[in-house]
Amino acid sequence: MGLSEKIQLIDRRILVDSRGYFLKVLTGTEEGLPAYTGEIYLTSAKPGEAKGGHYHPKANEWFTLIQGECELKLTDIKTGEKLAKTLHSSEPCTVYIPNNVAHTFLNTSNANDFLLLAYTDQLYDPIDTIPFAQ
Repeated sequence: MGLSEKIQLIDRRILVDSRGYFLKVLTGTEEGLPAYTGEIYLTSAKPGEAKGGHYHPKANEWFTLIQGECELKLTDIKTGEKLAKTLHSSEPCTVYIPNNVAHTFLNTSNANDFLLLAYTDQLYDPIDTIPFAQ
């Protein structure tokens, strides 16, 4: 089998709205993955726009800001505790957000989009995404 038969090009769809875009890198259903893999995706936000604004009863997520800056607003749904973190791509870190923690990423830049890389341990289920205003 030649190399062109071994590789696979998988078309992806970019979802664009006024805030920025969303692109799934892995859906967790691709051929060759381990028995269970969650989803990997990219999302962007324009200056002053927010992404997230929800929580998940089941899913746990990991986020890494790879471009730009933002304020991450968190609320523990069970206790009501709130926390805010400032994230800068020049100081990279990965943020683990467990289930039942509402999260919103607000782009605090005046000029640049942010780009956020994320992994979730669950495949997308709209029932597991509960809107939450912070």
